[in-house]
Amino acid sequence: MFSLSDIAIQFPHAEVERVPVRYNILYSALLPLIILTLITTLLSPSQSPNRLHKAHVTILGLLISLLLTSFLTDTFKNAIGRPRPDLLARCKPAKGTPTDKLVTIAVCTEKNHHTLHDGWRSFPSGHSSFAFSGLGYLSLLLTFGALFWPEDGDGQLAAANTGITSVLAGQLHTFRPRTDFLRALAALAPAVCAAMIAVSRCEDYRHDVYDVTVGSALGFTIAYLSYRRYYPALKSRRCDAPYASRAETTEKKNRGKGMLDEEGRVGDDVHDEEEGEEGQENEHVPLRAASAERRGRRRSYPD
Repeated sequence: MFSLSDIAIQFPHAEVERVPVRYNILYSALLPLIILTLITTLLSPSQSPNRLHKAHVTILGLLISLLLTSFLTDTFKNAIGRPRPDLLARCKPAKGTPTDKLVTIAVCTEKNHHTLHDGWRSFPSGHSSFAFSGLGYLSLLLTFGALFWPEDGDGQLAAANTGITSVLAGQLHTFRPRTDFLRALAALAPAVCAAMIAVSRCEDYRHDVYDVTVGSALGFTIAYLSYRRYYPALKSRRCDAPYASRAETTEKKNRGKGMLDEEGRVGDDVHDEEEGEEGQENEHVPLRAASAERRGRRRSYPD
């Protein structure tokens, strides 16, 4: 229910949005997908043994972030049903509707079903959550895991080799001490783009600041959790390398068990050899004792 005197829902309805849904999908999903695919496949060193695994988990993390955020956002929108700031412009209440009482959707004269019912799906902002789930994930990868500039052992920029692959062979460790400002800007750029998309929803009177804030926080939280599912902590020295796959982990475990079994067999063989030598020595003990006894008897007989 709503009231015609509520100034929070009396804003005009913008027919043309600054960032339509198709553009949001292009900026927040397709663009990060293309960039991450180029980074993890074409621009990463060809001699890297985990090149395919890194590309797989990086793109999979992006898709999980986008799909899970979209599902949660739609679930909250349908469950909460908060009116948009332009609800009255969408509703077009019938003449004579009382302004000092709560009314229902029955007073609306709008014939377009989608335009009318979408006016009650304000919280949280879908554009904001989707933008931060895709561009926020890209920002995390650029900050902690993406290939960009080569470094030497001290964390300084090393001399670039020939070819674009070697120029883009380093890591953007933005949290490393004395990191140059250009790296920070490169990692921050996707997040700024996501924030601009979120702000445009307030400018179009589709959402208020609470919708945008919660949607942005939801999208970035899902992006961070998706990133941490496959990559170490943000301040880890190996934050640029994803966790090993299950096959690699199983192989290492089996290799470790094989080494332990081999060591155990070698130890058993040595133990058996020692026991064999002791047994041989014990076999000679009775013969020595018998010889000593015979010598003692001979000495006891008188000549």
